Amino acid sequence: MSPVLVVAITVVAVLLALLGAAATLVRRRIGLLHVAGTVVLEILLLVQAAIALLALAGGERPAETATFLGYLLGVLLVPVAGLLWARTEPTRWAGGVIVVAGLVVAVMAWRLLQLWEAARG
Repeated sequence: MSPVLVVAITVVAVLLALLGAAATLVRRRIGLLHVAGTVVLEILLLVQAAIALLALAGGERPAETATFLGYLLGVLLVPVAGLLWARTEPTRWAGGVIVVAGLVVAVMAWRLLQLWEAARG
């Protein structure tokens, strides 16, 4: 797990949440910028998952492997589920869904790093 990658994920997730909040405040549905931000976030998360799985295959193990794997799978699903939900939301509250998804991903990314680093400490 790379702390630099976690910071990048956090920055993109928070920017996405801010975009969602802006859409909600101006009473608009989400647009192409929200979709692109979600795609970038998902790509970063897939890179993080690949790095983590390669490390696991190489013999490194977090202290709570099952919890770590649960978070790893969950964090991959949150942006996709948030985007799908937001795209089907016919009201201005679609941006709120994006806000929640972005903030959840930011917190989960740091929790993954914390779980990973607990094995080393």
